[in-house]
Amino acid sequence: MSEELIARAQAWLAEDPDPETREELAKLIEADDVEALAERFAGTLQFGTAGLRGELGAGPMRMNRSVVIRAAAGLAAHLKAKGQTDGLVVIGYDARHKSADFARDTAAVMTGAGLRAAVLPKPLPTPVLAFAIRHLGAVAGVEVTASHNPPRDNGYKVYLGDGSQIVPPADAEIAAEIDAVRALADVPRPESGWETLGDEVLGAYLARTDAALRPGSPRGARTVYTPMHGVGKETLLAAFARAGFPAPAVVAEQAEPDPDFPTVAFPNPEEPGAMDLAFAAAEREQPDLVIANDPDADRCAVAVHDGEKWRMLHGDEVGSLLAAHLVRRGVSGVFAESIVSSSLLGRIAEKAGLGYEETLTGFKWIARVEGLRFGYEEALGYCVDPEGVRDKDGITAALLVAELASELKEQGRTLLDLLDDLAVEHGLHATDQLSVRVKDLSLIADAMRRLREQPPTVLAGLDVVRREDLTEGTETLPPTDGLRYTLDGARVIVRPSGTEPKLKCYLEVVVPVEGTDVPAARAKAKELIAGLKRDLAVAAGI
Repeated sequence: MSEELIARAQAWLAEDPDPETREELAKLIEADDVEALAERFAGTLQFGTAGLRGELGAGPMRMNRSVVIRAAAGLAAHLKAKGQTDGLVVIGYDARHKSADFARDTAAVMTGAGLRAAVLPKPLPTPVLAFAIRHLGAVAGVEVTASHNPPRDNGYKVYLGDGSQIVPPADAEIAAEIDAVRALADVPRPESGWETLGDEVLGAYLARTDAALRPGSPRGARTVYTPMHGVGKETLLAAFARAGFPAPAVVAEQAEPDPDFPTVAFPNPEEPGAMDLAFAAAEREQPDLVIANDPDADRCAVAVHDGEKWRMLHGDEVGSLLAAHLVRRGVSGVFAESIVSSSLLGRIAEKAGLGYEETLTGFKWIARVEGLRFGYEEALGYCVDPEGVRDKDGITAALLVAELASELKEQGRTLLDLLDDLAVEHGLHATDQLSVRVKDLSLIADAMRRLREQPPTVLAGLDVVRREDLTEGTETLPPTDGLRYTLDGARVIVRPSGTEPKLKCYLEVVVPVEGTDVPAARAKAKELIAGLKRDLAVAAGI
């Protein structure tokens, strides 16, 4: 076995174009490190609806130039098979390790395949790439990013010409073309021939951000902002300046792109401790709100002053606030969210007489809802201008939050006051997660199997009135690996993460508000959420 493994590693080494991963792999072969080699050659990094994402390093189970070249060749072959023989592919990238290299390799492969390629001029937010696809009339787009994953990771996200991320069957078709690539020597990669774009696309994106706001609306909210060592700062500050908001106070320690993310364990605003520096800055600056982007700036986190401390709002809270704001502005169209997000959006849409759709997780599904006006997902993703960006966009979402906070500020009110209003009007919708990160992926499969074989009948003292195995699909949803439990006054969804080694359990309870006693409803909801977490952990064996 070790001889075969060494032979495969040597074959990979022979065609690896990257000196760094060649050196890494050569040392492992020389040391006869079978365990490390087995990890890297246990299979291939799978291309799916999230594209590619994984740890940087040598071998087919890591993100590296060899894997990216094969992925680009597969995408190019797919596009040509669909008749896009000379179409434009636009390529963006973030500031992670190797991102610029992966973008250049992709441009070279597209050019070698007879397609036209254009690369954004510098590391920019993912929504700028999503905007550029339709703005430039491209047939596809690629964004090199691992979003909010740990520093050691990178990824490869693919969009088609409608500006939306790929969905089945395109993912499987591209994967098949990738598998058909036999050797890197078979993939033409010229040294030049593609275009490096100037600032025009970014300028057009920034001009489009005006569409997120109401002309003449208040713009007085003061903000503390962190790009979390990512690429959002310049674009967000420019958007805020264009709109006439006060310049956000930027968290200095996290202001510049840094692929090592030195001040956070995980560069994700949802992770414990990630917002500590932003909250410290807020104590000094005393703004109206705190805003954070994740490293590629497609997500937007919001925090508000709550009593004696700053508190991160749940994505569901921000989604509901933005929906209520848009309703008051008199928008028309469809509101959409993923199945793991709060059911409050449906109630807001119904009362306003607007359409409402529920989709599978991911903006690849939300962005495809016909007539979409606003879409969101609880993981801090918001699509507030679907005509401009058919994906989540942390820049325009930040603008819309700032507009809402500004309007409330003029009324002497806050985002928390509006949340209380929504609770009184629609019932208190409280959401939370039970999320378990694992090193051994079999633990996730074991938990899902246990829940399927021994489904819970009572959670937190509430009867489970309906159980759905989403692998079978529903009348409105295609099949996905997930379980949904409807309880008397609550809902639970359990699914493996699509981008991280996590089992995710999404919890929601709905508590009626007696009169205007929101605090009592919140206390009841907190108790029920704690019970759901406790009982579900036991049922899943996690």
